[in-house]
Amino acid sequence: MKKKIFYTVFILLFSLIFLNSLSVYSFAWGDPQIVNKINSAFETIEGWILKIATPAAAVAVGSGIFMKKFSFGDEEKIRTGKKIIKSSLFSYAFILAIDLILSAIKSLVA
Repeated sequence: MKKKIFYTVFILLFSLIFLNSLSVYSFAWGDPQIVNKINSAFETIEGWILKIATPAAAVAVGSGIFMKKFSFGDEEKIRTGKKIIKSSLFSYAFILAIDLILSAIKSLVA
C-alpha cells in the first residue's frame, strides 16, 4: 500500500514539474500573430512618416525662404518666414529624434 502511494505521488510530482517546465519554454519562443501584425503595422507607419517628413520639411523651409526673399521690406512677412523656417526645422528634428529614441528602445528590448 505504501509503495502505491509513493509511486503515485512520485509520478504526480514528476508530471507536474515536467509539464510546468515544458509550458515555460513553449510559450517563450514566439509572439502571438496579432502582436507581430501590430508591430509590423507600426514599423510601416513609422517608415511612411519618415518618408513624408523630409520633403515636407524641405517645402516648408523653401516657402519660408521665399517669403523672406520676396517680402519687399514688410516686417510681418519676414517674421512669418523666419517662424516657418524655425518651426519646420524643429518639427523635422523632433521626428528624427523620436525615430532615434524608438530605435534605441527597440534595440534594448530585443
